[in-house]
Amino acid sequence: MRETPPGGERAKRRLALVGGSLGNLVEWYDWFIYATFAIYFADSFFPGENPTAQLMNTAGIFAVGFLMRPVGGWILGRAADRHGRKSALTLTVAMMSVAALLIAVAPTYGQAGYFGALVLLLARLLQGMSIGGEYAASATYLTEASARGRRGLGSSMQYVSMTCGQLLGLGILITLQHALSKDELASWGWRIPFVLGALFAVVVFWLRRRLQETEAFTEVSRDGGQGQDTRGTLKALWLHRRQAALVMALTLGGTVAYYTYTTYLTKYLIGSAGMEKSTATLVSFTSLTVFAVLQPFAGALSDRIGRRPLLITFAVGCTVGTYPIMTALRSASSYWSALGLSLLALVIVTGYTSINAAVKAELFPTGVRALGVALPYGIANALFGGTAEYVALWFKDAGHENLFFWYVSGCALVSLVTYVLMPDTRDAALSQAESESGTAVVPGAPADARG
Repeated sequence: MRETPPGGERAKRRLALVGGSLGNLVEWYDWFIYATFAIYFADSFFPGENPTAQLMNTAGIFAVGFLMRPVGGWILGRAADRHGRKSALTLTVAMMSVAALLIAVAPTYGQAGYFGALVLLLARLLQGMSIGGEYAASATYLTEASARGRRGLGSSMQYVSMTCGQLLGLGILITLQHALSKDELASWGWRIPFVLGALFAVVVFWLRRRLQETEAFTEVSRDGGQGQDTRGTLKALWLHRRQAALVMALTLGGTVAYYTYTTYLTKYLIGSAGMEKSTATLVSFTSLTVFAVLQPFAGALSDRIGRRPLLITFAVGCTVGTYPIMTALRSASSYWSALGLSLLALVIVTGYTSINAAVKAELFPTGVRALGVALPYGIANALFGGTAEYVALWFKDAGHENLFFWYVSGCALVSLVTYVLMPDTRDAALSQAESESGTAVVPGAPADARG
Protein backbone atom coordinates (compact mmCIF):
# COMPACT_ATOMS: atom_id res chain seq x y z
CA MET A 1 0.00 0.00 0.00
CA ARG A 2 1.41 3.41 -1.01
CA GLU A 3 1.04 6.21 1.50
CA THR A 4 0.18 9.75 0.40
CA PRO A 5 1.85 12.32 2.64
CA PRO A 6 -0.05 15.51 3.60
CA GLY A 7 0.65 18.77 1.78
CA GLY A 8 3.07 20.13 4.38
CA GLU A 9 5.06 16.92 4.42
CA ARG A 10 5.19 16.87 0.64
CA ALA A 11 6.54 20.42 0.60
CA LYS A 12 9.28 19.53 3.11
CA ARG A 13 10.25 16.48 1.09
CA ARG A 14 10.30 18.48 -2.11
CA LEU A 15 12.60 21.07 -0.50
CA ALA A 16 14.91 18.34 0.77
CA LEU A 17 15.11 16.77 -2.69
CA VAL A 18 15.86 20.10 -4.35
CA GLY A 19 18.48 21.05 -1.75
CA GLY A 20 20.17 17.67 -1.86
CA SER A 21 20.14 17.57 -5.66
CA LEU A 22 21.66 21.03 -6.14
CA GLY A 23 24.58 20.11 -3.96
CA ASN A 24 25.01 16.84 -5.79
CA LEU A 25 25.01 18.71 -9.11
CA VAL A 26 27.93 20.91 -8.08
CA GLU A 27 29.85 18.00 -6.55
CA TRP A 28 29.67 15.99 -9.77
CA TYR A 29 30.30 19.04 -11.94
CA ASP A 30 33.63 19.47 -10.13
CA TRP A 31 34.33 15.75 -10.48
CA PHE A 32 33.56 15.47 -14.18
CA ILE A 33 35.12 18.66 -15.57
CA TYR A 34 38.52 17.07 -15.07
CA ALA A 35 37.64 14.40 -17.64
CA THR A 36 35.76 16.89 -19.83
CA PHE A 37 38.67 19.33 -20.14
CA ALA A 38 41.48 16.74 -20.14
CA ILE A 39 41.68 16.92 -23.94
CA TYR A 40 42.82 20.55 -23.55
CA PHE A 41 45.19 20.45 -20.56
CA ALA A 42 46.79 16.99 -20.99
CA ASP A 43 49.85 18.34 -22.84
CA SER A 44 50.25 21.16 -20.29
CA PHE A 45 51.24 18.69 -17.59
CA PHE A 46 52.67 15.76 -19.56
CA PRO A 47 55.16 16.50 -22.36
CA GLY A 48 55.46 14.29 -25.42
CA GLU A 49 54.32 13.85 -28.99
CA ASN A 50 51.77 11.05 -28.47
CA PRO A 51 48.28 12.48 -27.70
CA THR A 52 47.00 9.07 -26.61
CA ALA A 53 49.87 8.70 -24.12
CA GLN A 54 49.14 12.17 -22.73
CA LEU A 55 45.48 11.28 -22.29
CA MET A 56 46.49 8.02 -20.64
CA ASN A 57 48.52 9.98 -18.07
CA THR A 58 45.61 12.29 -17.27
CA ALA A 59 43.24 9.30 -17.27
CA GLY A 60 45.60 7.58 -14.84
CA ILE A 61 45.28 10.50 -12.42
CA PHE A 62 41.51 10.40 -13.02
CA ALA A 63 41.56 6.72 -12.04
CA VAL A 64 43.74 7.37 -8.97
CA GLY A 65 41.02 9.67 -7.68
CA PHE A 66 38.76 6.64 -7.59
CA LEU A 67 41.16 4.84 -5.26
CA MET A 68 40.27 7.38 -2.58
CA ARG A 69 36.55 6.83 -2.99
CA PRO A 70 36.45 3.81 -0.66
CA VAL A 71 38.44 5.83 1.90
CA GLY A 72 36.08 8.78 1.57
CA GLY A 73 33.12 6.41 1.63
CA TRP A 74 34.34 4.87 4.88
CA ILE A 75 35.18 8.15 6.64
CA LEU A 76 32.21 10.19 5.43
CA GLY A 77 29.80 7.24 5.41
CA ARG A 78 30.62 6.69 9.08
CA ALA A 79 30.10 10.41 9.71
CA ALA A 80 26.72 10.32 7.94
CA ASP A 81 25.55 7.32 10.02
CA ARG A 82 26.77 8.74 13.33
CA HIS A 83 26.35 12.50 12.99
CA GLY A 84 23.73 12.85 10.27
CA ARG A 85 23.34 12.99 6.51
CA LYS A 86 23.34 16.80 6.55
CA SER A 87 26.75 17.16 8.24
CA ALA A 88 28.35 14.69 5.82
CA LEU A 89 26.85 16.48 2.81
CA THR A 90 28.21 19.80 4.06
CA LEU A 91 31.70 18.39 4.58
CA THR A 92 31.90 16.79 1.13
CA VAL A 93 31.14 19.99 -0.73
CA ALA A 94 33.74 21.93 1.31
CA MET A 95 36.39 19.36 0.34
CA MET A 96 35.37 19.57 -3.31
CA SER A 97 35.70 23.36 -3.34
CA VAL A 98 39.30 23.17 -2.12
CA ALA A 99 40.16 20.48 -4.69
CA ALA A 100 38.72 22.48 -7.60
CA LEU A 101 40.72 25.53 -6.54
CA LEU A 102 43.93 23.48 -6.43
CA ILE A 103 43.44 22.34 -10.03
CA ALA A 104 42.62 25.90 -11.13
CA VAL A 105 45.99 27.19 -9.89
CA ALA A 106 48.16 24.13 -10.70
CA PRO A 107 51.37 25.13 -12.53
CA THR A 108 52.07 23.59 -15.94
CA TYR A 109 55.05 21.37 -16.82
CA GLY A 110 56.76 24.35 -18.44
CA GLN A 111 56.40 26.38 -15.23
CA ALA A 112 57.28 23.81 -12.57
CA GLY A 113 58.04 20.47 -14.20
CA TYR A 114 56.11 17.55 -12.79
CA PHE A 115 55.11 19.53 -9.69
CA GLY A 116 51.96 20.58 -11.56
CA ALA A 117 51.08 16.93 -12.14
CA LEU A 118 51.62 16.32 -8.42
CA VAL A 119 49.14 19.11 -7.61
CA LEU A 120 46.67 17.48 -10.01
CA LEU A 121 47.19 14.18 -8.22
CA LEU A 122 46.64 15.65 -4.75
CA ALA A 123 43.53 17.47 -5.93
CA ARG A 124 42.09 14.29 -7.45
CA LEU A 125 42.79 12.36 -4.26
CA LEU A 126 40.87 15.00 -2.29
CA GLN A 127 38.07 14.94 -4.88
CA GLY A 128 37.99 11.15 -4.63
CA MET A 129 37.47 11.31 -0.88
CA SER A 130 34.78 13.94 -1.30
CA ILE A 131 32.84 12.17 -4.02
CA GLY A 132 33.14 8.83 -2.20
CA GLY A 133 31.23 10.34 0.69
CA GLU A 134 28.94 12.42 -1.53
CA TYR A 135 27.53 9.46 -3.42
CA ALA A 136 26.53 7.60 -0.26
CA ALA A 137 25.32 10.65 1.65
CA SER A 138 23.22 11.94 -1.24
CA ALA A 139 21.89 8.47 -2.14
CA THR A 140 20.88 7.91 1.48
CA TYR A 141 19.51 11.41 1.95
CA LEU A 142 17.46 11.48 -1.26
CA THR A 143 16.07 8.00 -0.63
CA GLU A 144 15.20 8.62 3.02
CA ALA A 145 13.70 12.03 2.24
CA SER A 146 11.30 10.52 -0.33
CA ALA A 147 7.84 9.12 0.40
CA ARG A 148 7.89 5.34 0.62
CA GLY A 149 5.95 4.83 -2.61
CA ARG A 150 8.07 7.37 -4.51
CA ARG A 151 11.61 6.44 -3.55
CA GLY A 152 12.49 5.35 -7.08
CA LEU A 153 11.40 8.76 -8.36
CA GLY A 154 13.09 10.65 -5.53
CA SER A 155 16.39 8.80 -5.70
CA SER A 156 16.49 9.19 -9.50
CA MET A 157 17.24 12.85 -8.82
CA GLN A 158 20.76 11.76 -7.90
CA TYR A 159 21.59 10.92 -11.51
CA VAL A 160 19.53 13.84 -12.78
CA SER A 161 21.74 16.16 -10.75
CA MET A 162 24.89 14.16 -11.59
CA THR A 163 24.10 14.44 -15.28
CA CYS A 164 23.19 18.10 -14.99
CA GLY A 165 26.62 18.60 -13.42
CA GLN A 166 28.16 17.04 -16.52
CA LEU A 167 25.92 19.14 -18.76
CA LEU A 168 26.97 22.29 -16.95
CA GLY A 169 30.59 21.36 -17.56
CA LEU A 170 29.95 20.56 -21.22
CA GLY A 171 27.93 23.75 -21.62
CA ILE A 172 30.83 25.79 -20.26
CA LEU A 173 33.17 23.91 -22.61
CA ILE A 174 30.95 24.66 -25.63
CA THR A 175 30.81 28.32 -24.60
CA LEU A 176 34.58 28.52 -24.23
CA GLN A 177 35.09 26.74 -27.57
CA HIS A 178 33.16 29.56 -29.25
CA ALA A 179 34.57 32.40 -27.15
CA LEU A 180 38.24 31.42 -27.18
CA SER A 181 40.67 30.16 -29.78
CA LYS A 182 42.03 26.61 -29.49
CA ASP A 183 45.37 27.99 -28.31
CA GLU A 184 43.75 30.18 -25.65
CA LEU A 185 41.61 27.28 -24.41
CA ALA A 186 44.62 24.98 -24.18
CA SER A 187 46.82 27.67 -22.61
CA TRP A 188 44.63 29.13 -19.86
CA GLY A 189 40.93 28.83 -20.74
CA TRP A 190 40.65 25.32 -19.26
CA ARG A 191 41.23 26.82 -15.79
CA ILE A 192 37.97 28.81 -15.89
CA PRO A 193 35.59 25.90 -15.13
CA PHE A 194 37.64 24.90 -12.08
CA VAL A 195 37.49 28.45 -10.67
CA LEU A 196 33.72 28.43 -11.25
CA GLY A 197 33.49 25.02 -9.58
CA ALA A 198 35.15 26.31 -6.44
CA LEU A 199 32.73 29.27 -6.32
CA PHE A 200 29.68 27.05 -6.94
CA ALA A 201 30.76 24.78 -4.08
CA VAL A 202 30.94 27.72 -1.66
CA VAL A 203 27.33 28.63 -2.48
CA VAL A 204 26.17 25.04 -2.04
CA PHE A 205 28.01 24.82 1.30
CA TRP A 206 25.82 27.68 2.51
CA LEU A 207 22.66 26.00 1.16
CA ARG A 208 23.43 22.60 2.66
CA ARG A 209 23.86 24.04 6.14
CA ARG A 210 20.14 24.85 5.94
CA LEU A 211 18.91 21.35 5.02
CA GLN A 212 16.74 19.38 7.43
CA GLU A 213 17.84 15.99 8.71
CA THR A 214 15.88 12.94 7.52
CA GLU A 215 13.21 11.33 9.69
CA ALA A 216 14.89 7.92 9.48
CA PHE A 217 18.17 9.21 10.90
CA THR A 218 16.42 11.29 13.56
CA GLU A 219 14.50 8.22 14.70
CA VAL A 220 17.65 6.15 15.14
CA SER A 221 19.74 8.94 16.67
CA ARG A 222 17.35 9.44 19.62
CA ASP A 223 18.98 6.58 21.50
CA GLY A 224 22.28 6.57 19.58
CA GLY A 225 24.33 7.47 22.63
CA GLN A 226 22.90 4.78 24.87
CA GLY A 227 24.75 1.50 25.35
CA GLN A 228 27.20 0.35 22.68
CA ASP A 229 26.69 2.63 19.71
CA THR A 230 27.82 0.73 16.60
CA ARG A 231 26.29 3.03 14.02
CA GLY A 232 28.52 3.55 10.99
CA THR A 233 31.17 1.04 12.10
CA LEU A 234 32.87 -1.71 10.11
CA LYS A 235 31.70 -4.14 12.78
CA ALA A 236 28.10 -3.21 12.02
CA LEU A 237 28.73 -3.41 8.27
CA TRP A 238 30.18 -6.92 8.68
CA LEU A 239 26.79 -8.06 9.97
CA HIS A 240 25.44 -7.03 6.55
CA ARG A 241 28.31 -8.35 4.44
CA ARG A 242 25.93 -10.14 2.07
CA GLN A 243 24.22 -6.86 1.23
CA ALA A 244 27.64 -5.20 0.84
CA ALA A 245 28.68 -7.89 -1.63
CA LEU A 246 25.42 -7.31 -3.51
CA VAL A 247 26.22 -3.59 -3.79
CA MET A 248 29.61 -4.38 -5.34
CA ALA A 249 28.18 -6.89 -7.82
CA LEU A 250 25.22 -4.78 -8.91
CA THR A 251 27.50 -1.73 -9.28
CA LEU A 252 30.09 -3.47 -11.46
CA GLY A 253 28.28 -3.47 -14.80
CA GLY A 254 26.51 -0.17 -14.22
CA THR A 255 29.57 1.88 -13.35
CA VAL A 256 31.65 0.58 -16.28
CA ALA A 257 28.81 1.25 -18.73
CA TYR A 258 28.08 4.68 -17.26
CA TYR A 259 31.66 5.95 -17.55
CA THR A 260 32.05 4.40 -21.00
CA TYR A 261 29.06 6.27 -22.43
CA THR A 262 29.56 9.54 -20.55
CA THR A 263 33.10 10.64 -19.65
CA TYR A 264 34.87 8.45 -22.24
CA LEU A 265 32.40 9.00 -25.08
CA THR A 266 33.74 12.41 -26.14
CA LYS A 267 37.34 11.13 -26.30
CA TYR A 268 36.19 8.03 -28.20
CA LEU A 269 34.38 10.09 -30.83
CA ILE A 270 37.45 12.32 -31.24
CA GLY A 271 40.20 9.70 -31.10
CA SER A 272 38.50 6.72 -32.76
CA ALA A 273 35.71 8.12 -34.92
CA GLY A 274 37.81 11.13 -36.00
CA MET A 275 35.21 13.78 -35.10
CA GLU A 276 36.02 17.40 -34.46
CA LYS A 277 36.24 18.25 -30.76
CA SER A 278 33.34 20.69 -30.97
CA THR A 279 31.07 18.16 -32.74
CA ALA A 280 31.89 15.37 -30.29
CA THR A 281 31.21 17.70 -27.37
CA LEU A 282 27.83 18.66 -28.83
CA VAL A 283 26.91 14.96 -29.26
CA SER A 284 27.70 14.32 -25.60
CA PHE A 285 25.80 17.41 -24.46
CA THR A 286 22.63 16.55 -26.39
CA SER A 287 22.59 12.86 -25.45
CA LEU A 288 23.20 13.63 -21.78
CA THR A 289 20.35 16.16 -21.79
CA VAL A 290 17.92 13.47 -22.95
CA PHE A 291 19.49 11.04 -20.49
CA ALA A 292 18.81 13.41 -17.58
CA VAL A 293 15.17 13.81 -18.62
CA LEU A 294 14.69 10.02 -18.71
CA GLN A 295 15.83 9.41 -15.12
CA PRO A 296 12.67 10.42 -13.20
CA PHE A 297 10.41 8.56 -15.63
CA ALA A 298 12.38 5.36 -15.14
CA GLY A 299 12.52 5.93 -11.38
CA ALA A 300 8.75 6.40 -11.23
CA LEU A 301 8.27 3.25 -13.32
CA SER A 302 10.30 1.27 -10.78
CA ASP A 303 7.92 2.46 -8.06
CA ARG A 304 5.12 0.73 -9.96
CA ILE A 305 6.72 -2.45 -11.29
CA GLY A 306 9.73 -2.92 -9.00
CA ARG A 307 13.48 -2.35 -9.30
CA ARG A 308 14.61 -5.70 -10.75
CA PRO A 309 12.85 -5.42 -14.15
CA LEU A 310 14.74 -2.21 -14.92
CA LEU A 311 18.07 -3.57 -13.70
CA ILE A 312 17.68 -6.77 -15.73
CA THR A 313 16.72 -4.80 -18.86
CA PHE A 314 19.86 -2.67 -18.49
CA ALA A 315 22.15 -5.66 -17.99
CA VAL A 316 20.75 -7.62 -20.95
CA GLY A 317 20.93 -4.57 -23.22
CA CYS A 318 24.48 -3.74 -22.18
CA THR A 319 25.70 -7.33 -22.44
CA VAL A 320 24.47 -7.86 -25.99
CA GLY A 321 24.46 -4.27 -27.24
CA THR A 322 27.85 -2.81 -26.28
CA TYR A 323 29.90 -4.35 -29.09
CA PRO A 324 27.57 -3.35 -31.96
CA ILE A 325 26.94 0.12 -30.53
CA MET A 326 30.60 0.94 -29.95
CA THR A 327 31.61 -0.50 -33.33
CA ALA A 328 28.96 1.58 -35.09
CA LEU A 329 29.99 4.71 -33.16
CA ARG A 330 33.55 4.30 -34.42
CA SER A 331 32.20 4.48 -37.97
CA ALA A 332 29.77 7.34 -37.28
CA SER A 333 30.44 10.07 -39.81
CA SER A 334 27.91 12.69 -38.76
CA TYR A 335 26.50 14.38 -35.70
CA TRP A 336 23.10 12.71 -36.11
CA SER A 337 24.36 9.16 -36.48
CA ALA A 338 26.63 9.53 -33.44
CA LEU A 339 23.79 11.12 -31.46
CA GLY A 340 21.36 8.31 -32.27
CA LEU A 341 23.81 5.61 -31.18
CA SER A 342 24.76 7.52 -28.03
CA LEU A 343 21.10 7.91 -27.08
CA LEU A 344 20.49 4.20 -27.61
CA ALA A 345 23.35 3.38 -25.24
CA LEU A 346 22.20 5.85 -22.59
CA VAL A 347 18.59 4.64 -22.74
CA ILE A 348 19.93 1.19 -21.87
CA VAL A 349 22.11 2.58 -19.05
CA THR A 350 19.07 4.39 -17.60
CA GLY A 351 17.79 1.06 -16.29
CA TYR A 352 20.68 1.14 -13.83
CA THR A 353 21.31 4.82 -13.16
CA SER A 354 17.72 5.82 -12.40
CA ILE A 355 17.29 3.46 -9.44
CA ASN A 356 20.65 2.19 -8.22
CA ALA A 357 20.76 4.71 -5.35
CA ALA A 358 17.40 3.53 -4.03
CA VAL A 359 18.26 -0.16 -4.43
CA LYS A 360 21.49 0.19 -2.45
CA ALA A 361 19.93 2.28 0.31
CA GLU A 362 17.00 -0.14 0.61
CA LEU A 363 19.35 -3.03 1.37
CA PHE A 364 20.57 -1.65 4.72
CA PRO A 365 19.14 -0.54 8.09
CA THR A 366 19.43 3.13 9.02
CA GLY A 367 22.37 2.78 11.40
CA VAL A 368 24.72 1.48 8.71
CA ARG A 369 22.95 2.64 5.55
CA ALA A 370 25.36 5.37 4.44
CA LEU A 371 28.46 3.28 5.13
CA GLY A 372 26.82 0.23 3.58
CA VAL A 373 26.23 2.15 0.37
CA ALA A 374 29.52 4.04 0.41
CA LEU A 375 32.26 1.49 1.06
CA PRO A 376 31.33 -1.37 -1.30
CA TYR A 377 30.24 1.11 -3.98
CA GLY A 378 33.53 2.96 -3.61
CA ILE A 379 35.54 -0.25 -3.94
CA ALA A 380 33.62 -1.30 -7.07
CA ASN A 381 34.13 2.14 -8.58
CA ALA A 382 37.83 2.20 -7.78
CA LEU A 383 38.36 -1.19 -9.42
CA PHE A 384 36.08 -0.81 -12.44
CA GLY A 385 34.42 2.60 -12.91
CA GLY A 386 37.52 4.72 -12.41
CA THR A 387 39.67 2.48 -14.58
CA ALA A 388 37.20 2.15 -17.48
CA GLU A 389 38.64 5.06 -19.44
CA TYR A 390 42.22 3.97 -18.81
CA VAL A 391 41.45 0.39 -19.84
CA ALA A 392 39.78 1.67 -23.03
CA LEU A 393 42.79 3.81 -23.93
CA TRP A 394 45.18 0.96 -23.05
CA PHE A 395 43.41 -1.40 -25.45
CA LYS A 396 43.41 1.32 -28.12
CA ASP A 397 47.12 2.04 -27.66
CA ALA A 398 47.85 -1.71 -27.91
CA GLY A 399 45.88 -1.94 -31.16
CA HIS A 400 43.05 -4.07 -29.74
CA GLU A 401 40.33 -1.51 -29.10
CA ASN A 402 37.54 -4.05 -29.76
CA LEU A 403 38.55 -6.03 -26.66
CA PHE A 404 37.34 -3.14 -24.52
CA PHE A 405 33.82 -3.60 -25.88
CA TRP A 406 33.86 -7.23 -24.73
CA TYR A 407 35.20 -6.09 -21.36
CA VAL A 408 32.19 -3.81 -20.85
CA SER A 409 29.82 -6.61 -21.90
CA GLY A 410 31.47 -9.04 -19.48
CA CYS A 411 31.07 -6.67 -16.55
CA ALA A 412 27.39 -6.22 -17.41
CA LEU A 413 26.96 -9.99 -17.55
CA VAL A 414 28.24 -10.36 -13.98
CA SER A 415 25.72 -7.78 -12.81
CA LEU A 416 22.96 -9.49 -14.80
CA VAL A 417 23.44 -12.67 -12.78
CA THR A 418 23.25 -10.59 -9.60
CA TYR A 419 20.03 -8.86 -10.65
CA VAL A 420 18.37 -12.16 -11.50
CA LEU A 421 19.24 -13.71 -8.12
CA MET A 422 18.71 -10.74 -5.77
CA PRO A 423 15.35 -9.82 -4.19
CA ASP A 424 13.40 -6.75 -5.26
CA THR A 425 13.88 -3.96 -2.71
CA ARG A 426 10.97 -1.69 -3.66
CA ASP A 427 8.82 -2.49 -0.60
CA ALA A 428 11.57 -2.33 2.03
CA ALA A 429 10.82 -0.03 4.99
CA LEU A 430 13.62 2.42 5.77
CA SER A 431 12.55 3.15 9.34
CA GLN A 432 10.49 1.68 12.16
CA ALA A 433 7.78 4.25 11.46
CA GLU A 434 7.48 2.98 7.88
CA SER A 435 7.53 -0.62 9.07
CA GLU A 436 4.68 0.00 11.51
CA SER A 437 2.58 1.69 8.82
CA GLY A 438 2.75 -1.25 6.41
CA THR A 439 3.59 -4.90 6.04
CA ALA A 440 7.30 -4.61 5.21
CA VAL A 441 10.10 -4.68 7.78
CA VAL A 442 13.22 -2.59 8.15
CA PRO A 443 16.24 -4.12 6.32
CA GLY A 444 18.36 -5.99 8.82
CA ALA A 445 15.36 -6.68 11.13
CA PRO A 446 13.80 -4.30 13.66
CA ALA A 447 16.13 -5.30 16.45
CA ASP A 448 19.04 -4.03 14.39
CA ALA A 449 17.87 -0.46 14.01
CA ARG A 450 21.20 0.96 15.01
CA GLY A 451 23.24 -1.29 12.73
